[in-house]
Amino acid sequence: MIDTPLVIAERAFASRLIVGTGKYPSHPVMAQAHAASGAEMVTVAVRRVNITDRSRESLLDYIDTERLFILPNTAGCYTVDEAVRTAHLGREAGLSNWVKLEVIGDERTLFPDTEALVVATRQLVRDGFVVLPYTNDDPVVCRKLEDAGAAAVMPLGAPIGSGLGIQNANNLRIIREFARVPMIVDAGVGTASDAVVAMELGADGVLMNTAIAGAQDPVAMAEAMKHAVAAGRLAFRAGRIPRKLYATASSPVEGLVGR
Repeated sequence: MIDTPLVIAERAFASRLIVGTGKYPSHPVMAQAHAASGAEMVTVAVRRVNITDRSRESLLDYIDTERLFILPNTAGCYTVDEAVRTAHLGREAGLSNWVKLEVIGDERTLFPDTEALVVATRQLVRDGFVVLPYTNDDPVVCRKLEDAGAAAVMPLGAPIGSGLGIQNANNLRIIREFARVPMIVDAGVGTASDAVVAMELGADGVLMNTAIAGAQDPVAMAEAMKHAVAAGRLAFRAGRIPRKLYATASSPVEGLVGR
């Protein structure tokens, strides 16, 4: 079954898996995992990149920019001003005019500050950015982010780095049903089955970092995630059978002896 690409802001991606660059044992392992994942977009925290002295070794040296599109993110920002300033720094350094927008509201849980997120999205869109905001799995907030000009909405599946998997499938279904832009599940994936669930719910893509980088074998997990996202997407398009309380025979009974 031939699939259509993931299209965000008129840019097409064959892979629906987006990967990160943090927490890997080493830069070479990160590069191998990226290759194994088949991803075409990778997030980079602007604050982790030395944008003033590009002559020094950087994780950017280990990203195949001919194959991978860089999506700068505003990780570690707690205010609108911080996030907007960080996005501008990334663009001025030549990373991209796209941004994965994070405005954190709570240091312990790392849940987003959704009010600030909407304000920052609106401002960055006005400034010419393609904004992909990381948000709570709240359909109302996602609608507000779309109205503010977000090119995609990225609700969490569970708290960042928790590995808990999809915690509120119903909200994600509602967000997907009403979203006018792509919905990418971001955060909370722990293993391949979590990615399958996200895609079977109708997500247009999955963004993950810790699930791959923190695995015992990041390269193997990256390959597993590639297949999981593809399988979940194919299953969603194929259409699952209805759930029933009682059994239904899988073989016809008409014509059997005694019938």
